[in-house]
Amino acid sequence: MRKIDRETVQKILDAADIVEVVSDFVSLKRRGANYIGLCPFHNERTPSFSVSKSKGICKCFSCGKGGSPVNFIMELEQMTYNEALRYLAKKYNIEIQEHEMSEQEREEASARESMMAINDFAMRHFEHILTDTPDGRDIGLAYFRERGINDAMIKRFHLGYALEKRDELYNSAIQQGFSEQFLLDTGLCYKTERGVVQDRFRGRVIYPVHTVSGKVVAFGGRTLRKDKDVAKYVNSPESVVYRKSYELYGLYQAKQAIVKKDKCILVEGYMDVISMHQSGVENVVASSGTSLTEGQIRLIHRFTENVTVIYDSDAAGIKASMRGIDLLLAEGLNVKVLLLPDGEDPDSFAQNHSSSEVEAYLKDNEQDFIAFKTKVLMDGVEHDPIARSRAVQNIVMSISMIPDPITRTVYIGECSRSMGIAENILTLQVAKYAAERGEREAVEAQRRRNREAAGLPAEPQYDSPSEHVSNNITEDTGNTTDTGNAEFLAPYEMELVRYAVKYGMAYMCDCAIDDEGNTRPMSVIEYIDRELIYDEIVLANQACKVTFDMALGYGREGWDSEYEVEKSRCAEVREQALRAGIDEIRRTCDDMGMIDAREKALVEQIDKDYSEALEDFSSHYIRKRLLSCADDTVRRFATDLVTARHQLSKIHTKYSKIQTERDRLSELVPLAVYNLKCALVECDIKANNDEIKQAYATATPDFERIKSLMVRGSELNAIKKELAKYLGERILSPRVRR
Repeated sequence: MRKIDRETVQKILDAADIVEVVSDFVSLKRRGANYIGLCPFHNERTPSFSVSKSKGICKCFSCGKGGSPVNFIMELEQMTYNEALRYLAKKYNIEIQEHEMSEQEREEASARESMMAINDFAMRHFEHILTDTPDGRDIGLAYFRERGINDAMIKRFHLGYALEKRDELYNSAIQQGFSEQFLLDTGLCYKTERGVVQDRFRGRVIYPVHTVSGKVVAFGGRTLRKDKDVAKYVNSPESVVYRKSYELYGLYQAKQAIVKKDKCILVEGYMDVISMHQSGVENVVASSGTSLTEGQIRLIHRFTENVTVIYDSDAAGIKASMRGIDLLLAEGLNVKVLLLPDGEDPDSFAQNHSSSEVEAYLKDNEQDFIAFKTKVLMDGVEHDPIARSRAVQNIVMSISMIPDPITRTVYIGECSRSMGIAENILTLQVAKYAAERGEREAVEAQRRRNREAAGLPAEPQYDSPSEHVSNNITEDTGNTTDTGNAEFLAPYEMELVRYAVKYGMAYMCDCAIDDEGNTRPMSVIEYIDRELIYDEIVLANQACKVTFDMALGYGREGWDSEYEVEKSRCAEVREQALRAGIDEIRRTCDDMGMIDAREKALVEQIDKDYSEALEDFSSHYIRKRLLSCADDTVRRFATDLVTARHQLSKIHTKYSKIQTERDRLSELVPLAVYNLKCALVECDIKANNDEIKQAYATATPDFERIKSLMVRGSELNAIKKELAKYLGERILSPRVRR
């Protein structure tokens, strides 16, 4: 097995544009300098997912997830680090250079990658059988032809056929070097009670299931036999790579059309999707015969807020699937419902009508969910008060799912008019249902907290990094950091590490190198490291410590050579811009005085651009590598640090020129260092006072020890006063300890 080399990784990271990457999965809208959309990682109804093109990062300010293009793909598609790199390399047509992996790296190779590979092999194998073998053409291809599916759709959806043979796929995969274990893990094969391995999908036409990014994670197989004892459909079981409640059939092929039309049409089966696409209506997806789930709805919500659910005329089936409408409403989606003519389903309707006819029927016949549910549930219960009451409660329950209060009120009024029930009664009932649901959600939230308290697996949270505590602290402070101190120190350590991560190799100040006054430039991270070493400060928080150490490593390894490469590149750009500018000036100006003035201004601007480009490279160097590093903890923690929201104080808006944080690094970084030192002293003062209290509380107080502790307290207070001279009286104590 081979590993992507460092140079290729760097090419991928440099090429990946965060807006382009995120736009493949989320519908983004421009807002100022950034872009915003619905978070793909959690359930939300108003956009809180921000994407910064200039910084190359994304961030949800609700759930906290996001990061660099690599981290985004890893989180969203549940890929490994190398899988995400390969995905981006393919997107940007970057040729991957690899080297042989070590034995340890081979052992760490992901089973997920192998399962994805074997699924891709199986899809290609089934496609080959369908089009290139006699049985495939005579049986599988003939079936699709009979159903009216053309070659373009067969290719677009990668349709295939599995031969009737017991182990045809198994033998082909083994011959290609795939492991039997992964054939079983993906569900492509299974073992009988006698221990014989057999193909799961034999004698069936095949429908591959893709993720949003196009990865094959599962298959559906339809039998062509008429035997009643044979299941009509067989689907892949859930696995490491496939959770059916989080996948929608056809979304990979439909996502662009959904965004373009700002609507998703939801149907039930594979053939419904394919036939609708063939008719020209491409914004169509299917739940693949399963009940609609919250995970699937969130997938839809990434791309649009408008959903039309298509039902055939089967009344029993409609009532059974009504729950899906409630889930869509709870997600904050705008729901329309379309009932097809008697005897039609989306497949047959699309096959028998042109694209314009299908579009026209959708536009003319889709109706509001209230009108639809009223028609369906009230049918035949006009003279049965009990059944009518149940129907009304069902509709009111759906209205209570709507999160927006204005929309909810409008629907209550609509329901009141159509059913002849007082609006205030419906309002009270809606409030009751909403309150009951709130109580259930609160109980569920408490259950999750209880699981976490019991030590059961839960997603790491880095908002309070004091959970990752190291017991190492300076001996100079005279105490060992306990959990309380770690919590107290956390914000100060985080702020300091934030500067190191965000600005890294940016110029901080000049550092003396001898007694003759010679100096050299010092970066932000060098300055912080020097201050910590000088006072023997060890960061108490493990997440801060690991992140800072890794940042130091990036600053020490490879920085000099990469900076020289960037410097040469910027110099070349500078020279090209200078030549082009001078040529333009001399071509358009006749007056020598004007030429000299414009050339001088040109040189000043180009020199300024050159300096700013190098400053940007220095500032972003460490941040860019941390946000795309392979260590999950460091990557997520660094992302949280650099994407934290900072509100500009109103005092700064009084001035025409607002200084940026980078402009004030020589002031802010030392301030953060001194704040941490002051916090450490505060911890020592508290610990010293606690010891004095304990010494007095004993039956026979040790007055010598008490005296020594009081002297120590005086020394600590003197240190605190010295720090206050720098920090200023108004920030004498970083936070009062109790």
